[in-house]
Amino acid sequence: MIEYRIATKEDIERMMDSRLEMLKVVNALPADYVFSDTIVRESRDYFLNGDQTTVLAMDHEIIVGCASISYIHIMPTFAHPTGKRAHLMNVYTKNAYRQQGIARTMCEILIKDAWDKGVTEINLDATAAGRPLYHSLGFQDSGECMVLIR
Repeated sequence: MIEYRIATKEDIERMMDSRLEMLKVVNALPADYVFSDTIVRESRDYFLNGDQTTVLAMDHEIIVGCASISYIHIMPTFAHPTGKRAHLMNVYTKNAYRQQGIARTMCEILIKDAWDKGVTEINLDATAAGRPLYHSLGFQDSGECMVLIR
């Protein structure tokens, strides 16, 4: 039976292992790919110090899935009177555990956490494989956003 729990700082090594595994899978990188020191350092710092919540899906002591939500606080608007928004990310389930509802459960836990914190909008970047799940959770495609990237 899969158990779900909110990660703590004591889970940092497990969270890092899961994040780097997810990045390799999503970006079709070889198993022996070595990430830059910057990616590793900044990911670790964000898990330890960022305004985020991470859920772990556990099969006994093995992490079989993880998902995170990052909280963003901006100036309030009429559409978002709290100014609190969130970005759902790093939703990942190990291949052998897919199609069992694990990603859905992790997302539901994080969505509830966001609503409980007064968030008025959750966004995400979806892979093609993830889109059906996110649509089923109520996420809509949006053409509203413009982005400037450095």
